[in-house]
Amino acid sequence: MEAYIGELIGTMILIILGDGVVANVVLSKTKGNSSGWIVITTGWGLAVFTAVFIVGSISGAHINPAVTIGLAVAGQFPWAEVPGYIIAQMIGAFLGAIVVWLAYFQHFGETADPGGKLAVFSTGPAIRNPIWNLLTEIIGTWMLMFGVLNIRGAFMGTDAIALGAIPVAFLVWAIGLSLGGPTGYAINPARDLGPRIAHAILPIPGKGGSDWGYSWIPVVGPIIGAVIAALMQGALGW
Repeated sequence: MEAYIGELIGTMILIILGDGVVANVVLSKTKGNSSGWIVITTGWGLAVFTAVFIVGSISGAHINPAVTIGLAVAGQFPWAEVPGYIIAQMIGAFLGAIVVWLAYFQHFGETADPGGKLAVFSTGPAIRNPIWNLLTEIIGTWMLMFGVLNIRGAFMGTDAIALGAIPVAFLVWAIGLSLGGPTGYAINPARDLGPRIAHAILPIPGKGGSDWGYSWIPVVGPIIGAVIAALMQGALGW
């Protein structure tokens, strides 16, 4: 149970800081309005660092269902614990999105664009094409999982897990800068689905739809990418 709570809190922290930086950039009348993609990608990288550093020694800080599944495929995590981790991650992401909504409550009311409001909670494609959008998410999460597997191998001790937060944060930052343009780099089913559900439920003025037609891509793509990376790692024997 302690590990599940760790995943819940870790994923909640990830979303508070990650969706929080998006809110700061896209919502009207914030101090960070229109500060750009570099701010968003940096904020997400630091969000990952903070979450992994805090809960790494408690749960391993997967904070991502795709990573949990990938580790299980690689034989580095028991399948029996996968459902509990994923449920905890989804709840944490949902709660984190609610915290961001509360923090930026006034700014949602001041923002006219419903697309910008949705962008705070979930990802969307720059050019909508399901096949190419799915491929982008597969590639991004393959890079994440392949990096995590090798970083994890270098930082296996309890005291060393927190140090592993630094290279993982740089990895997520690099993915955002290099591969995030086409889809907003969900690379994490919980990061997208949990907040998207929050967007659908919360009383946000003028919010528009939650784009459920696209919502399967940030879930399926990351899982496929993580599984490919895990299988590749096993084939290489690294």
